[in-house]
Order: sequence, then C-alpha cells, then structure tokens
Amino acid sequence: MFDHVSIGVSDIKRAGKFYDAALKSLGFTRLSDGDTSLGYGGEAVQLWLGATKTPVKADMESGLHFCFAAPDRQAVDAFHAAALENGGKDNGKPGVRADYGPKYYAAFVVDPDGYRIEAYCGK
Repeated sequence: MFDHVSIGVSDIKRAGKFYDAALKSLGFTRLSDGDTSLGYGGEAVQLWLGATKTPVKADMESGLHFCFAAPDRQAVDAFHAAALENGGKDNGKPGVRADYGPKYYAAFVVDPDGYRIEAYCGK
C-alpha cells in the first residue's frame, strides 16, 4: 500500500547513527544521504528522515508506531540490541507476542526522537 513514510527528526546526524545501526540487521541501509534528509530501504527508499525544528511530539499513548519486517528472529534480536546501543530506549524486549499470534516474534524500541518502532518476524 505505502510507497514510503517520512518522519521529522530534531537531529539528523543522531537519527542517522541510530537508524544506520538499528536497520542494518534487518537488511536495510541508507540509500540517500543529505544534510537535511536521509533515506533507508532495501532496493528503494521506503523510510525518509527529514530534519525539522518541530518533529511530531512523542506520545506513548497515541498508538503510532512503525513496524519493520525482519528476515528471522536473530535479526529481531540484533535490531533491539543495536537500537539500545545507539540511543534507543527499550519498549519491549525480543520475544513471542502470543496475544498477536503463536509465531509473532517482535521487539519494540523508542528512537531518540520518541518514535516507537518495532521489528517483527512471523517465523
């Protein structure tokens, strides 16, 4: 359905360091590199980060989050570890989420700007 998603970040260098590390284990890399925007994806940019003075305010109760597909459970684990090592905050350690399904393996973190992100594998 979506071609891409764009989010605003308060510090593009900090966000780049975080997303470079967190998305690497999922097979995504920085495909576009600019002073005010960064693009991530596999074959094409699907996540854009744009420098802004007024990013969306973090709201843990909003329900807003972004979920990235992981190739396997080890990638979910690596995503979580890399995110925490690079400025993210834990929002749910890697594990099966039985209430979502018996094979729903995911990890949740909060990025440096307060966006909630998830890595998920259904194997």
